[in-house]
Amino acid sequence: MVSRSSATSGTPAPLLFVIGGVSMYAGAALAVGLFDKASPAGIAWLRLAGAAVVLAVWRLAAARAGRPHRRWTGRRVVLAGAFGLVTAGMNIVFYEAIARLPLGTAVAIEFAGPVLVAALGSRGRRDWMALGLVVVGVGLIADVRLEGSLLGVVFALAAALAWAGYIVLGTRVSRAAGTAGEGIDGLAVGFVVATVLLSPLALTVGPIAASPLLLGSALALGVLSSVVPYVLDQVVLRRVGRARFALLLALLPLTATLVGLIGLAQVPAPLEAVGIAAVVGGVALRRESTEPPDSERRAPPVH
Repeated sequence: MVSRSSATSGTPAPLLFVIGGVSMYAGAALAVGLFDKASPAGIAWLRLAGAAVVLAVWRLAAARAGRPHRRWTGRRVVLAGAFGLVTAGMNIVFYEAIARLPLGTAVAIEFAGPVLVAALGSRGRRDWMALGLVVVGVGLIADVRLEGSLLGVVFALAAALAWAGYIVLGTRVSRAAGTAGEGIDGLAVGFVVATVLLSPLALTVGPIAASPLLLGSALALGVLSSVVPYVLDQVVLRRVGRARFALLLALLPLTATLVGLIGLAQVPAPLEAVGIAAVVGGVALRRESTEPPDSERRAPPVH
């Protein structure tokens, strides 16, 4: 695999971010197409396993190439494992949500998690205005989807809570990593631990396991939805800083809506579209406010 520096050095950071977002939600659209073969939770496990394999092979190759790395202590393994489990749980409930809701709708609801954490971490008027916009947006979306899709809204809200938990653990993992490479190492270890601990979910993916073509699709799902976005996020974050990077997060609900529209023919209802726009506005309003110290910079989660 080519190095991140050589492959991305000449590419504008916002373009890398958009590529990561398109890859992430193209993977989600691929997952929706597999839901008739296995449960959403089983598909989420396959995504986790595929990403774990790719990341583990990559990082082991980097270690054999002589790149410096710190010894893995028990504490680092436990922290990485908890990080992987929270990420896996977030992906599982997210997949349960998009099995019942349009992609853009689920993503917009899920953004309530990080914006809530951000608002509770400060006292500024801008932060509370951002939270208000997100609450209104989620309320509009939930009202549109209340009849027949209430469980989907519940799963999307669970994904929002899981995202908030990811932020807490993600901060600790980021601070424990001295370099971006160590951060990716932690991601690889966390995914491997979570894959093993959640392996009972593999019992629900029998039809896919029996088909080489479907197994290939599951591996592609892990690469599209986890490997590519996570690595590109780290590149962009180190290049532009957290404030500008986080502002770009407002593009994700729109990206998801467009992917759902083009790839899955999911057309949002008028009030739903207004709700998604309110969430985007809330994310943008909150995220343009402050830039934390370099030591606290970290990549946000992706699906």
